[in-house]
Amino acid sequence: MTVKTKDHSYVFQRKISDKGLLCVGSKGDGMYIILEDPKTRERKVLMDGISGAAVCSLGHNDPEIIDQLSDFARESAYTFGGHYGNYSAENLSKFLCDKSKGLFSSCLWTGSGSEANENAMKIMRQYHLERGDPNRYKFISRKQSYHGFTIGSLSLGDCARKPPFKPILLSDECTPKIAQCYPYRGIKSGMTEEDYTNELLANAEKVFIENDPSTIAGVVVETVGGSTMGTPTPPKGYLDGLREITHKYGALFMCDEVMCGLGRCGYPFTFLHPEFGLSSGGPDLITVGKTIGSGIVTLAGVMISPKVVDAFEEGSNLIVGAQTYHCHALNCRVGLAVQQKIYRDNLIENVRILGDKMKADLKEQLKDCKVAGDVRGAGNFLTVEAVKDRESKEPFDHKFNIGSVMEQKCFDKGLIVMGASGTIGNEQVNDNEVIGYGDHCTIGPAFTFTEGQANFMVKTIVETFKEIEREYL
Repeated sequence: MTVKTKDHSYVFQRKISDKGLLCVGSKGDGMYIILEDPKTRERKVLMDGISGAAVCSLGHNDPEIIDQLSDFARESAYTFGGHYGNYSAENLSKFLCDKSKGLFSSCLWTGSGSEANENAMKIMRQYHLERGDPNRYKFISRKQSYHGFTIGSLSLGDCARKPPFKPILLSDECTPKIAQCYPYRGIKSGMTEEDYTNELLANAEKVFIENDPSTIAGVVVETVGGSTMGTPTPPKGYLDGLREITHKYGALFMCDEVMCGLGRCGYPFTFLHPEFGLSSGGPDLITVGKTIGSGIVTLAGVMISPKVVDAFEEGSNLIVGAQTYHCHALNCRVGLAVQQKIYRDNLIENVRILGDKMKADLKEQLKDCKVAGDVRGAGNFLTVEAVKDRESKEPFDHKFNIGSVMEQKCFDKGLIVMGASGTIGNEQVNDNEVIGYGDHCTIGPAFTFTEGQANFMVKTIVETFKEIEREYL
């Protein structure tokens, strides 16, 4: 048995035996967190450029929300959704359904994005049962995607976290994969954006046909890719075309906007983005999370279209099962307060305007950097992909672990980013080890960020890439 010292961690996460740096609060306008070394008690203040994992919509410890928390708690009592509802869940649902302008008419609130996606799968399955179509049990999703870390959501995904657990996940037959949406590497020399869209849609229809369309329950895609590939946006016409194919074969079309949605990409719902979103209407379901509660409470959810709701109401009018903390009153009350402040203070507009500026600044300032392969994303959900050679797009050798190098270099300069590897793909080398190929650096700050803070993030990332160019080429 390992001998535990006073510095040994009792929390089963990250490096299990090591506490690492511990957060002891935030500072200033909530864009900064304070980390403490539990061994030395030394503290470091850093700008949180990724807001945990693209979670914060408001700054950390937003004083307006925090001041209301005790009142919210006093006025909230726990209810089990299988027995009773509560006004907080109803009010949050109505608020966001109203913001969708009729695209969604009902919501289920959960504790995490993984849980939201897991429940969405059950909703899609039951939808077909309500309509007398019990043969539909498969879910099509994309290669190089991430939908969560529970059994069902990890099965939907396709990333470096998956291979060690594959024996206990849903089968490949149950979760067939279509091509990843990756314009930077997918649009080959001589191809147009339209060519790439057509190629992706041809692949999607091929996967439908090869997997018996009558057995497909739904198609699940991230509207904008998240941590696995570093915020690739889809080519124009892709979402329209994929929805059309999905409906052609009787399946449901779902967008996972847990990481990219509810303002993160500069619009209330990311599928509404004018550059790459749906040209009209919406998906049959979306999942949301992270920014909805701004990290103050654990909150995520499924938003459901009238088409799906009607099928339930005209059928059994019942949901099979419920989870303990579904539609938790206090969490929903906080989530509503967060969302109301976002709209009152025009914070989604701030994301769109400053995010566009950051993206343009990164492109301009990295245009001559030999290791900056691609600047992409939407709103303030932005990524720079690192490459060894810009012309060939050759990635760095995985042994350099450039994703972690980028993250550490930014950290040393006072900025927290998400530096990751596995952008292009991964390889399982033994039962419990997976190698990721390709590297990227992603940001997703709180919606409250200022132009000065945006400039600091750009400056830090540019300096980091130039250092990598000097040190690794």
